[in-house]
Amino acid sequence: MTPIQTTPAEPTAAALGGSSLAARGRRLALATRPAFAPASLASVVIGSAWGYRVTGRISWSLALLALLATLCVHLAANVLNDVSDDLSGADRDNEARIFPYTGGSRFIQNGVMSPHEMTLWGVTLLAAAAVPGLALVELRGPGVLAFGLVGVALGLAYSLPRIQLVARGLGEATIAVAFGVLPVAGAAWLQSGRLDAASILISVPVGLWVAAILLMNEVPDVEPDARAGKATLVVRLGMKATRRLYIALQGGACAALILAAALGLIPAWAGFACLLLLPAAWRAAGAITEPPETASLRRGIRTTLRLHLAGSALLLVGVLGPAFVH
Repeated sequence: MTPIQTTPAEPTAAALGGSSLAARGRRLALATRPAFAPASLASVVIGSAWGYRVTGRISWSLALLALLATLCVHLAANVLNDVSDDLSGADRDNEARIFPYTGGSRFIQNGVMSPHEMTLWGVTLLAAAAVPGLALVELRGPGVLAFGLVGVALGLAYSLPRIQLVARGLGEATIAVAFGVLPVAGAAWLQSGRLDAASILISVPVGLWVAAILLMNEVPDVEPDARAGKATLVVRLGMKATRRLYIALQGGACAALILAAALGLIPAWAGFACLLLLPAAWRAAGAITEPPETASLRRGIRTTLRLHLAGSALLLVGVLGPAFVH
C-alpha cells in the first residue's frame, strides 16, 4: 500500500491483453487492486503479535492461514465492489477519479475484463478463502466460523446491490470493522484463545486508520457517486463535515493508542509517539475542500496511506516491545 510518486497509466486491453498463462495471471492479480491489500494484512500481523504478547508463543501456521484467508476476502471485496460500481454507473461516469486510488480498477470501463469475468473472479477469490478458513476451523474449532462469516458478510454487504452499505453512509464503519477490528481481534484470538477488552482496544486505532483511508478516497468521487445514487458518507456530509470527521478519525486513533498506553498495554512512548502523526493528518485534512482539487487530494490520499502504515508500524513495535524486553 506504499504510495508512489508518479502517476501510473490506467490499465488497457492493449497493455494487459494476451491468452498466455502469464498474461492471464497478471490481469487477475491487478484486477484485485493489490496495492491496498496491506491495509487488512497489517491488521492480522498486529493481532497475531498481540496474541504472542499475551501467551509468549506464536503459531506461525495459524498466522499464515489467517493472512491467506483475510487476503482472499479483501481482494474479493475489491473485485466485487468494482462490479457493483460499474452497474450503478458510479465508476463508468467518474471523470474526477484519481487513479489508482479512486474510481475503481478501471478494468471493466477500459475493456480489460468484462463484468462477468470480474464477478467470476471475485466469487473464485471468496471460494479460495474457504480453503485456509476450513483449515483454521480444523485447527481451532468452530469458533473460527464466527469471525470468518462476519468478515465475508461485511465484505459483501459493503457493495452488494440492494444492500450496499457504502451507499447508505455506512461504508467507513463497515470497513473499520471488516478490515480493522475483526482481523486484529480474530488473529489475536487464534493465537491466545482470548477475546477481551484489551484485544478490542488494540484493534480500534487500526480500524480508524482504515476508515480514514476510505473517507479520503471518497472525496474525489463525490459528484459521480451522488449522480449514481451512491450516497456515501462524503455525499451525505459535505466537505466541511467530512474534513472534521477525518480529523476525528485520526485523532481518535491517537487517543486509543494513548489509552492503551495508560492501561499498560503498550509502552508510554508508543502511545504518545502517535502525536507526531497528527500534523501530517491535519495537512491531509486540508485537502478536503469544496470543490475538490485533484493535486491536493492526491497528496492527501498518499499521506493518509502513509499514516496508516506508520501508525500500524508504531502499534506493532509497541505491542512487541515489552515481549522482548521481558
